Amino acid sequence: MSESNLVFGCQLLNIKDTDIPIGYPFPTTRCLLIDDDDKIINTTDNSNKIGQIHIGGPTLFNGYLNDPDHTNKMFTTINKQVYIKTGDLARYNTRGELVYAGRADFQIKIRGQRVETSEIENTITNSYPSKISDCVVTKLAQNDDLFVAYVVSNDSELDTEQIRNYCYKHLYQYMVPSFFVFLEQLPLNANGKLDRQRLPVPDISVLSTNVIDRQYLKPKNELETLVHSVWCKILGCDRISTLTNFFSIGGHSLLFIQIYQYYRTLFNFDSETLNTRSFFEHNTIAEHAKLLENIKINHIQANQWRTLHINQCIASYAQQRIFFHEKMRFSGEIAIYNELTVLQVTKGSLSINRLLQALRCLLNKHKILRTSLVFNEQDNVLKQSITDKHLTFTLATDQTFQNGTELQNIVSQINTNPNLFDLSSGRVFYCQILRRQMISDENNNNDIITNSDILVIGFHHAAIDQSTVSIFLNDLCNTYNSNSAWLDDEESLQYIDYSIHERLTDMTLSREFWHSQLNGYNQECRLSLPVDRHCSYSDQRSGYASTAHISFDNEISTSFLDYASSHQVTPFQLCLATFYAFLFKLTYRQNDLCISCFNANRHRTELQNMVGMFVSTLPYRIQVDSDWSFDGLVEHVREKCVSILEHSHYPVQHILTDSQIKQSIVPFLKTVFNFITLSDKSQWSIDTATLQQLPMRQSYGDAKFDFMFTCLYNSISDDSKLSFCLTCSCDLFDETTTIVVGQRFKYLVDQLFSSKSISDEINLSLISISKLSLILPIEAQEIQDAVFCRQQNIVNEAPASFAQARIWLDERIRFDPDKPQVAIYNMPFVHRLQSAHSLSVKQLHRALQLTVDKHLSLHTSLIFDTETNLFMQRVIEQKDNYADIFSM
Repeated sequence: MSESNLVFGCQLLNIKDTDIPIGYPFPTTRCLLIDDDDKIINTTDNSNKIGQIHIGGPTLFNGYLNDPDHTNKMFTTINKQVYIKTGDLARYNTRGELVYAGRADFQIKIRGQRVETSEIENTITNSYPSKISDCVVTKLAQNDDLFVAYVVSNDSELDTEQIRNYCYKHLYQYMVPSFFVFLEQLPLNANGKLDRQRLPVPDISVLSTNVIDRQYLKPKNELETLVHSVWCKILGCDRISTLTNFFSIGGHSLLFIQIYQYYRTLFNFDSETLNTRSFFEHNTIAEHAKLLENIKINHIQANQWRTLHINQCIASYAQQRIFFHEKMRFSGEIAIYNELTVLQVTKGSLSINRLLQALRCLLNKHKILRTSLVFNEQDNVLKQSITDKHLTFTLATDQTFQNGTELQNIVSQINTNPNLFDLSSGRVFYCQILRRQMISDENNNNDIITNSDILVIGFHHAAIDQSTVSIFLNDLCNTYNSNSAWLDDEESLQYIDYSIHERLTDMTLSREFWHSQLNGYNQECRLSLPVDRHCSYSDQRSGYASTAHISFDNEISTSFLDYASSHQVTPFQLCLATFYAFLFKLTYRQNDLCISCFNANRHRTELQNMVGMFVSTLPYRIQVDSDWSFDGLVEHVREKCVSILEHSHYPVQHILTDSQIKQSIVPFLKTVFNFITLSDKSQWSIDTATLQQLPMRQSYGDAKFDFMFTCLYNSISDDSKLSFCLTCSCDLFDETTTIVVGQRFKYLVDQLFSSKSISDEINLSLISISKLSLILPIEAQEIQDAVFCRQQNIVNEAPASFAQARIWLDERIRFDPDKPQVAIYNMPFVHRLQSAHSLSVKQLHRALQLTVDKHLSLHTSLIFDTETNLFMQRVIEQKDNYADIFSM
């Protein structure tokens, strides 16, 4: 470090050491390691955490000549001591020695991943060690998501594609540069160091990476023209040569997945017929057209899944997750996976006998609704078995209610009843009639369901997901209306068949993807949420919940949806980005935010209308930069969601196993974001009757997770298109805390999307997310009043503090005030001006006067009141003329 004018440290080396330490700093030198969160890394921290070396001490220079901006950038104050940021990265080994870990300048974040450019540079050099003498990798100035490699070589015939393919074999795909620029030598500054400012900026529009790319070849046929149009749409280009490599013109994995999804939609094939790897390995328009041509010539359609004619097999991954989560995570005091649908008859009537017949018919058709789950302890396997429950199914005993409050109480009791279902016997479906109690029940017919009566339909979550409800209700209407006979379709695909087919799916690419997503994730670092009680992640939960409901008016909802439309993101992606911004502030700027989100996971045509549980729980990890604008955060979240889409079928059990994460303690399974698009259809017609689906409160006392945020999006609502529900475990959060957290979220959304924020010119593309506030306006006013305003009800006289009384009594009782003596409680502070420095006596007097005025204790008298027998303190105000108290 020439700037600090010192030898930093020294170290005797052991030739057996694999990591050569820098050593220890000299005694006069201060050295700190500071991480990305500006926190000091202690020498006792054995986590191998990397931080930037900061140096302080008497040898530091004062600053850069005539360059205050660079001085402010390089210097920082920590614990009232000045340090310089060296730009060097290091970590502590087990002996507390510093080990060099590269330069901060050369660590780059791309698409959420931290990349050491030296690793890429070494790989490129090793591809042609005799022909490439040097290499520098940087981000592309025009596109922050792309790398450009500057390669120094005297060989003009180097094959770019061979270098690129070599990189693909030795690096993660997101680390492979999109562009290669060949130079005879790197630009240097006057000191002989690399001058990065003088590196030539590649022109994306004309850049060619090999001889083939330099010649534009237009599409030769209709299929190449179609593929060309898809490429141009995704890459934002006007024309692309049919022999141009996708990755040589700015393409990367996220864009590639979008193109692949276009192909699947246009040509109706699945990933087993033609997977992404085929397109990755053949990455020109001409090659893609040939791959797709095979589908057209051979009339290849998506490989259809067929029924396997089985009645017993291993449970699906989703069933396993629900079963073990319920059995191991919760005490069983209340149910957490009872899923209810409540329908009210608003017109006409239903025959109970025909309803029962229709329900039995549906249980026969959808075998998952009579499938048992039993854990075999001998082979440690959870097995599902189809039962004959449909033959003996009956409606639950009728109950009556008088008003809406009684109805809510009954529904709440059903929803949390731990004995409602029995997975071991296959009792996973429930139906009950709730009759509205009339003044006179004489004319009531118990064989029909009539106006204002309620039909409660329940499922265990191991058997269904949210999409299943509308499928089931449609089938119920059709079956009842047609008065269908009992039909067995032995060739229909059942959920039990899906359980086998999903295990036969090739998940190699998804395994690699999820491993990279959780690379470096600290499974023991929990989010710093404002809990009222601490519980171990492995502790069982009661299942009881505290909830807060947050609704937004039309103004906020419209502004929110307008933002989503103008930024080309989905409402889910924008809600998730808002939640990340909220978590970033709520956890005191924790930047590695990993939470769970749900994905429908009905990724095949055969699954679209199947009754069953398909939802996958997936980790969504964002490493937030505190300098990001909200627009920047939204863009990162959008890319994250797009990249996950193709790999959403990968089971979370595999994700945890592959990354060696313990399920019992993993933090991201405790914090969940859920997005629900409310169905457009809320009325159902069964024969002459009309049934209105009643809105279910988001929580009837059950908390499946420690901290769960649910966004409810209703596109057809006139009053509230957007609302949220925060559900917290009562084992950790009080209800008051949950409500306040909900209010803080609402305030953050108001800052982002209210018309006031727009009128105040809050620019979401510029303002840092760290500038957003969770301090409620009423709290801000209280703080201001407490700190800056002296309340009127505060009097100037009160009993002295214990400390004041102790000092006063000690001085008077232990020492004789009538005898001359040295004062024991005078506390002088002596300061001397430096040579050639001066102060204005008048200004100093004024400053001291203001200081005394500000601090009341500096003009407070102490007296013993003999009448009350109390030692009192009294503030002397200016009106009392306290000029004698302060003098110079």
